[in-house]
Amino acid sequence: MVRIGILGAGGRMGRAIAEAATGAGAIVAGGIDRGGVVHGDRASPDALAAASDVLVDFTAPGALQVHLDAAAKAGTPIVVGTTGLTPAHFEAVAAAAGRVAVLQTANTSLGVNLLGALVEEAARRLGPDWDVEIVEMHHRHKLDTPSGTALLLGGAANRGRGAADGAALNRLDRMQEGPHGREEGGIYYASLRGGSVAGDHQVIFAGEGERIELGHRAESRAIFARGAVKAALWLAGRPAGRYTMIDVLGL
Repeated sequence: MVRIGILGAGGRMGRAIAEAATGAGAIVAGGIDRGGVVHGDRASPDALAAASDVLVDFTAPGALQVHLDAAAKAGTPIVVGTTGLTPAHFEAVAAAAGRVAVLQTANTSLGVNLLGALVEEAARRLGPDWDVEIVEMHHRHKLDTPSGTALLLGGAANRGRGAADGAALNRLDRMQEGPHGREEGGIYYASLRGGSVAGDHQVIFAGEGERIELGHRAESRAIFARGAVKAALWLAGRPAGRYTMIDVLGL
């Protein structure tokens, strides 16, 4: 059985991943959090990586480099579900992927990643004449805006429109820029925060006289945990390289 080490085991996602791993027949090799050992007796990322077949990281951006280093040192594949990453973090992920298998994603939900594939295809077929708006809502405690998932969906729309850079057409500062006309081909975002919403995302393609709305609603964090475990089981034993949930789904 695959041994999964959980980084961020004390958080809500960490606890859900431990439960999902057990339900999937995997072994929880251990889990640590910034407060110390949460599960087992592995007191450091290095020790946990050495004892695991694959790591799952749902922590904070500031901890990512240490966790990538531990995974690369032990040769242990790692699933990175941490959001709020900067370009420097993505460079670190790319560097680690030269030494070990790394699957980095803003959302481990299988449904969200299938939605991304649909958004990419819709953007490709409809073209820049259709305006794209992405609306997301999360619980009141979520700090990053737009959400990583919204950016994932925007990246899919960018690819569908032929942009080499997944953020090329993103327009994030509508409120800060003041009144101005909508840019043709631009992909605009709106973020809502409140209550205990696990995650709602809607991609709106608005054309002349008609509208297409593609969306996903997360009713429980369990869907992210199950997706993370599916990704971890798929990634275990893979050669060094950078992978995504699209690879897990076989799309």
